[in-house]
Amino acid sequence: MAIEILKIVGISLIATFLALVIKEQKPTFAFLLVVFVGCSIFLMLLDQISQIIHMIERIAVKANVNMIYLETILKIIGIAYIAEFASQITKDAGQGAIASKIELGGKILILAMAIPILTVIIETIIKLIPS
Repeated sequence: MAIEILKIVGISLIATFLALVIKEQKPTFAFLLVVFVGCSIFLMLLDQISQIIHMIERIAVKANVNMIYLETILKIIGIAYIAEFASQITKDAGQGAIASKIELGGKILILAMAIPILTVIIETIIKLIPS
């Protein structure tokens, strides 16, 4: 894990310095470089993400958790990360207003996906309360 962070930091610092140099002559290329490096870092992390998901699935199976709820939670986490990633890239492009809309869209999708889980939790709490 320590090696991965060193790779990420190294690539990021090199890309940052290159982007600063290129930005004066070709701002579009500098932005494309930043987006490319951001996507590359994300792709480097896919193996770690996959391992985390498999570990969570194994724990859920051992705990006898309904897989529908786990899948929903993993989708919610995925939406949060993707929305954050897209929002940051959009902010880097100088489009803060669009970035805010991406964040809002992500939050609304998360809320919509969480409603079934919230409903089950509320129903469980109501059943526990004596009549």
